[in-house]
Amino acid sequence: MELRFESNPDPGRWRHRRKEGKGRSVVAFVMILLLFGVLGGGAWYGYDRFAGRFLAADFDGPGTGEVIVEVKKNDSASAIAETLYDKGVVKSARAFVNAANENPDSTDIQVGQYRLRKEMKAADAVTALLDLKNKYVEGAVTIPEGWTKMQVFDALAKASGLKYEDFEKAASDISKLGVPAAWLKRTDGKKVDKSNIEGFLYPATYELPKNATADQILKMLVKNFNAEMTKLDFANKAAKLQISPYEALVAASITQVEALLPEDMGPVARVLYNRAYSGDFPCGCLQLDSTVNYWLRLNGKEGKSSEKLTIDELHGAENPYRYNAPGMSIGPISNPGEIALKGAIDAPKSPYFFFVTVDAKGTMAYGKTFDEHNANIQVACRNGIPIC
Repeated sequence: MELRFESNPDPGRWRHRRKEGKGRSVVAFVMILLLFGVLGGGAWYGYDRFAGRFLAADFDGPGTGEVIVEVKKNDSASAIAETLYDKGVVKSARAFVNAANENPDSTDIQVGQYRLRKEMKAADAVTALLDLKNKYVEGAVTIPEGWTKMQVFDALAKASGLKYEDFEKAASDISKLGVPAAWLKRTDGKKVDKSNIEGFLYPATYELPKNATADQILKMLVKNFNAEMTKLDFANKAAKLQISPYEALVAASITQVEALLPEDMGPVARVLYNRAYSGDFPCGCLQLDSTVNYWLRLNGKEGKSSEKLTIDELHGAENPYRYNAPGMSIGPISNPGEIALKGAIDAPKSPYFFFVTVDAKGTMAYGKTFDEHNANIQVACRNGIPIC
């Protein structure tokens, strides 16, 4: 009996302390649970921050939206990486540092502010920082790839203080804005609408001169377009395809909208050529929802998904961009960027007449026959692409 209390000569007091300790234990247990909850959340947040900075996690795609980031004087690759990570541009600082180390030109990144996208692949972020077209200047206007003339007019009006209608009026004759005569012809017998500036508003960042008129601003954009086409040798390469530069521009504008990944720009353009010019596609037409949706937007309406387009919207005779309009589209449906333009003039030969996006990354699959196309559609459906 004495052994039971050998360490405590006062058994009554010991029992009292045990009772008090039991109550405290319950409180302590609850506190520990709460602490674990807090620490759990903090641990998750801490791990997320740790992974973002020290593990080389990377995003897959080209990114979305727009964010302004600043590269400061004497910034190292690590400092730039931290900025990009904090802004949500890259998934991890380490991925950017690795990409910068792999790109020998990364040491040429200049001080300044840049327009980037959120959730970019790290290597793409390095490339974007090396492209001075992405530099942000206060009061400047950036025209992204794939914007329509309506979107461009709206942005220019807001930045310049002019009216949207001023730009519409200034664009009524593109030959007076500097579009070369060679661009106002087609090889397929269709006429070029000189009142349609779509496709000639080259995507880039433009610093608008103070008190400039709409006419002067559009001439500046067209001048840049001409310079970029000269660099690409666009007209001569289009001639080798036995089409006019305007028709190649139309193809590039459609490709810009249809293809999500750079590697698909050329193959998609080739499908357009195969449909419009080969004589082997039954209707000799494009059969694209994107051209139909462009017509809707021209008329102040919203674009629609495939299943929501009506028969009249698809095939209305008054719509020159209709689904079964013969040949290459009557005009561009967007303002394409460099990659889409290169794709249109360097389109690799193929036997394909169909393409479809088959996964969330934007991967395209191609088919020669309608049966092959349907099989690719089933792959897309299994991957959760909403086209079924």
